[in-house]
Amino acid sequence: MATIIRADDYRWSVPLRDYKTETTGFRDISRQTLIGETPDAQTSPSLTRYFEIAPGGYSSLERHAHPHSVVILRGAGHVLLDHRVEPVHLHDAIYISPWCLHQFHADMDQPLGFLCVVSRDRDRPQVPAAGEIEALRADPALRPWVRV
Repeated sequence: MATIIRADDYRWSVPLRDYKTETTGFRDISRQTLIGETPDAQTSPSLTRYFEIAPGGYSSLERHAHPHSVVILRGAGHVLLDHRVEPVHLHDAIYISPWCLHQFHADMDQPLGFLCVVSRDRDRPQVPAAGEIEALRADPALRPWVRV
């Protein structure tokens, strides 16, 4: 059945959930699944989720086999993509390719909110090995961005 999920000030009429519960390596982030979890939307081949990172927070440093599409809806910040860090701003669209190591940072004294669309059938995130984290931190340009 077609439906509308109503929003009010960057919150939608669906449950607000913890970002993750089984891992560490993130700070001050929440998520809402807008499309794909309700019984009438479980036939959707994808999930549309809204993540919001509080100022000073960040997502987990991870990679996976599935791609995702991200659109910034609120604020500004930075994203680590493999071996580079890029600024992100309102309405930027980011394609995260399979196996791309990534991490979002709300480092601009404002919340960073974004939509993320992924396939319903996807693999679990993988965190980088200790040696890879050490190699990333050895690069002075990346050191301040690698949070685990």
